[in-house]
Amino acid sequence: MAELAEIWSEALPNVKEGVTGVGVWTALNNAKPIALENGTLVLGLPHELGELSGHLKLPATKRLIENNMSELTLQQVTLRVIDGITQADWEVEKRRDAEKARLNEQSMAKMRAEMSARSNWEGIYEQLGRRFASVANKSLPQNRARFYEEAVSLVAEARREMQAYDELAERNFARCIERLAHYAEVPSTIVGLDVLRRAAEL
Repeated sequence: MAELAEIWSEALPNVKEGVTGVGVWTALNNAKPIALENGTLVLGLPHELGELSGHLKLPATKRLIENNMSELTLQQVTLRVIDGITQADWEVEKRRDAEKARLNEQSMAKMRAEMSARSNWEGIYEQLGRRFASVANKSLPQNRARFYEEAVSLVAEARREMQAYDELAERNFARCIERLAHYAEVPSTIVGLDVLRRAAEL
């Protein structure tokens, strides 16, 4: 920490030479180096001066700080400005980062599951169309019955493999039931009953 403070003190005059304005000078004068972790320079401002952080985040100022600190530390430095000037303040920010990353990953996982479910049901929906198109003599009830039996098994198997049972997945499942009901000329409730029984849900 002491060494980082010395490096910052050495870099500060060069940085100040490249900027103008009372706000940015005040921000630089009150900024405290808290940590240098994995190439990230953490500068903090006292809580009461938090509104000045925008001056340090300006592209020109940020670049000056990063360039000067990179030269002095012999590594590529990226600036991070936080509210607070203690190590504890930085630990709070890191916990927030971790929680944000966790929520993002949770959201992405849900999105991937939804996309996969949608893709699977869209595939089943298209398969039903192709299989019905290939049925010969569709006007004959026995041929529609054979198609119906095969299609119920197809939809039931997809239902058993479902991992998400949210509203979107249920709606896509319902679309397939409705399509099968239309093709087979069977009420959709009866189709749903047969599929759920075949999927061992009833």
